[in-house]
Amino acid sequence: TMAHSKALLVLENFIGGRFVPCSSYIDSYNPSTGDVYCRVPDSGKEEVEAAVKAAKDAFPIWSSKSPLERSQILNKLADLIEHDLEVFAQAESKDQGKTITFARTVDIPRAVYNFRFFASSILHHVTECTEVATMGCVHYTSRAPVGVAGLISPWNLPLYLLTWKIAPAIACGNTVVAKPSEMTSVTAWMMCKLLEKAGVPPGVVNIVFGTGAKAGEALVCHPEVPLISFTGSTLTAQRITERSAPHCKRLSLELGGKNPAIIFDDADLSQCIPTTVRSSFANQGEICLCTSRIFVQRGIYNEFLKRFVAEAKKWKTGNPSDPTVNVGALISKEHLEKVRNYVKKAQAEGARVLCGEGVDPLALPPGNQKGYFMLPTVIAEVKDESCCMQEEIFGPVTCVVAFDTEEEVIKRANGVKYGLAATVWSSNVGRVHRVAHRLQSGLVWTNCWLVRDLNLPFGGMKASGIGREGAKDSYEFFTEVKTITIKH
Repeated sequence: TMAHSKALLVLENFIGGRFVPCSSYIDSYNPSTGDVYCRVPDSGKEEVEAAVKAAKDAFPIWSSKSPLERSQILNKLADLIEHDLEVFAQAESKDQGKTITFARTVDIPRAVYNFRFFASSILHHVTECTEVATMGCVHYTSRAPVGVAGLISPWNLPLYLLTWKIAPAIACGNTVVAKPSEMTSVTAWMMCKLLEKAGVPPGVVNIVFGTGAKAGEALVCHPEVPLISFTGSTLTAQRITERSAPHCKRLSLELGGKNPAIIFDDADLSQCIPTTVRSSFANQGEICLCTSRIFVQRGIYNEFLKRFVAEAKKWKTGNPSDPTVNVGALISKEHLEKVRNYVKKAQAEGARVLCGEGVDPLALPPGNQKGYFMLPTVIAEVKDESCCMQEEIFGPVTCVVAFDTEEEVIKRANGVKYGLAATVWSSNVGRVHRVAHRLQSGLVWTNCWLVRDLNLPFGGMKASGIGREGAKDSYEFFTEVKTITIKH
């Protein structure tokens, strides 16, 4: 009914500095209640066409600004988001299902920092120069923005990962057409309201809302978008690679992980256990860097398991807006079903579910009975070849298995198609370096998890992606390099 739809939040595309209504819309759900609470534009070719045109038109002016001018605008945008931090955090929690605590302490502060970080780093790049005296030549390089950047971001860390792309893209002088996930579009739309006030000229940042199949496809196939940065599933990335190949686009793909934690018998368990519980279940396990395979050396296996399960059971699942809650709602009904099915498969294969799904009762507040909730779940005695040990589950589920030797565990840790992140727990510094060097993983954390320096390369190997992001890597991706030779 009309009366019903009036109460819903209705988003609009942001093209050329203006909000533009769309001809059709998609329902977006509040994962903690199971209710539709928002209407998201169902954009396609036409909307993407308009956004690319706006971005192309804005490119000459934006790209000719000095890095300092762009830096000041990025810093202003960071200030404006930070000023509204609480409103953004509440919106992110409601839209995505994550706890208000996580949105408040991780997502939104990191989105602010993404702009500040690239506002600063863009001022410190130098290009190379080499002189070959014998040939009477000097060679130097110059870097220029590429043009219109197509940015596609996922639903797990909506504003955090969108800004991780927008910030370097516009800092380098590109203009952008971004497509957030249709399941989590609200904070991107809220950010659009701040762009003009920050001094971002119309057309520099355009946001087109919609599905991957329609809006994403149109963006990836557009001949005048030379560059695509994507974070999401390996399956979608294969599609993007195929569709962009005829246009020779440059791609940066940050995909999934099946990340191992390797816990040696000399690990400090008082640090290791709380951190590994966090690395398994933070953000409902919906982070590409989450730990989903825990290898524990046999000597400490039983003690680890007992303490780990006890700690996991302390995590409170419930209403995301309750500040005492550790685990919010999963993104969608379909996703919850998929994660639950992994647990069922493990049980069917004879693995033991030690806590969580199907083992412990889940008590939810009255308003959250229809939400997409699941308890932190620990599975033991699962075979390496099981789908639970091979495929990315992307939920609050982790598998714990025993190992005997260093040699064996490296082989087993590497025995999946992914290679994004790994954690190693040991107090033997020689072993830490040996193991880190041999793991097929873009990131290795030792005795910690998710400690990030944005200067350093971030990304994965194997099916976890192509390319790296970070101060230098993002700058190289979002600029075109030219070598100039002068004979004197």
